[in-house]
Amino acid sequence: MENICNMDFDKLHEECGIVGIYLNKKEANDFNAARMTYYGLYSLQHRGQESAGIAVMNDGEVEQHKGMGLVSEVFTAEKLEEMRGQIAVGHVLYSTCGEAHIENAQPFVNRFKLGSIAVAHNGTLVNYIQLKEFLEETGSTFLSSSDSEVIIKLIAKNYKKGLEKALTDTIQMIKGSFALAVMTDNCLIGARDPHGIRPLCLGKVENGWVLASESCALDAIGAELVRDIRPGEIVIINDDGVLSFEFGEHTAKQTCIFEYVYFARPDSIMDGIPVQEARLRMGAVLARESGVEADVVIGVPDSGLGAAMGYSKASGIPYAMGIVKNKYIG
Repeated sequence: MENICNMDFDKLHEECGIVGIYLNKKEANDFNAARMTYYGLYSLQHRGQESAGIAVMNDGEVEQHKGMGLVSEVFTAEKLEEMRGQIAVGHVLYSTCGEAHIENAQPFVNRFKLGSIAVAHNGTLVNYIQLKEFLEETGSTFLSSSDSEVIIKLIAKNYKKGLEKALTDTIQMIKGSFALAVMTDNCLIGARDPHGIRPLCLGKVENGWVLASESCALDAIGAELVRDIRPGEIVIINDDGVLSFEFGEHTAKQTCIFEYVYFARPDSIMDGIPVQEARLRMGAVLARESGVEADVVIGVPDSGLGAAMGYSKASGIPYAMGIVKNKYIG
């Protein structure tokens, strides 16, 4: 996810959004996985405004389109109509420090003799430098400065062992936070790090399945929230359904608190907790623990509004709109 080279370690850089779509061959009449991915990414625009991209699989052939800017700027109706396919993964990238480069836009695609894969990643790998050096010493080349490219190179390197082994070997090598959507010739895979630091949920549509960073993306495409992917879990989705297995022996749910405080959209449900409810309760607790005398309570949009309302209700101090956010326009 990251542009490591110019990273400012005083700032958080992990707010990306990923979507994966799998449409069942036996049930789908119109393979519009790319279009569904577009609407999912559109609803996750708050998680990244630097770049957007979609890769789609159609009978073993991968088509990819990505660009700098917002989802609505990168994709046109004509482009989405051209991108036919049964499986798709998409990504929106958070604006990091330093100059933006199209090379860092995701998903990353790798084509090799055993097939093709595409990877969308939300998170940060703490052993990125060591893994990149290892891969370069064994013949791999890199086109970006993103730690996410390491993941797709590791999967491709181990693919001859079989998909499941390649995935588990790769995931056990990478350290840090990650939520992954991986597309192969005939399946969609989701994975979450052993601590569940970054969110990932599973949804169901009439003719297939959806993976997304937040449940609001499922709402946008008419999918039903099934459950959250568990920490240390891999799900493999194909025409037979959803196969789940654990890759981590020591797992513990330690979701990043900033997902609830800042990153997530208020209408999302994350690890069974409605984000807006969490913000209301945090505001109420703050009022009880650190109450002050004031005339009004004002939230800093957008993530602070829920906490401000919770603070207002618990303290009895009136809530007021004092700051208005200018969203994605000049």
